[in-house]
Amino acid sequence: MSYDANMTTFAETLKKEIARVARKELREEITALRKLGATQRADISALKKEVNSLQSSLNRLEKIRAAPSSPGSMAKPSPTAKPTPVTPRGKPGRKVTFTAERLKAQRARLGFTQEQMAQLLGVSGLSIWKWETGGAVPRASRVPQILDRLAMSKRDALALISQSA
Repeated sequence: MSYDANMTTFAETLKKEIARVARKELREEITALRKLGATQRADISALKKEVNSLQSSLNRLEKIRAAPSSPGSMAKPSPTAKPTPVTPRGKPGRKVTFTAERLKAQRARLGFTQEQMAQLLGVSGLSIWKWETGGAVPRASRVPQILDRLAMSKRDALALISQSA
């Protein structure tokens, strides 16, 4: 009987030792896999950011590319904006309409703040902001005057602002 007891103890000890060594081996492998997973997640995150950056660049380039192809307007007018016929400039037969994008572009061309642009057009700064964001459009009766003033040179526009101030 002592022989069976020793064998049982030895067998149990051997099983425990094998399980301990197996756990130790697995722990090292699992640690390596966790590190690999963390680096892959970081790589995926960096790639997603790069894709988003490239998409925004592509969208920006598409807008720039589309702008010269339609000289009458820089983009499609918003559904709330009603095109207003104005005396044609440039090519005969083409109607010039007010768009938020054109207002933003002309303000950038002149290098004006929203307040300066408001003084030039004889409206409030809030109106300029709403027109630029597409939240509102100017009255149809004011559009021809606005378009005329947007077509001014920077020197003429500054002179007009200084006269009105």
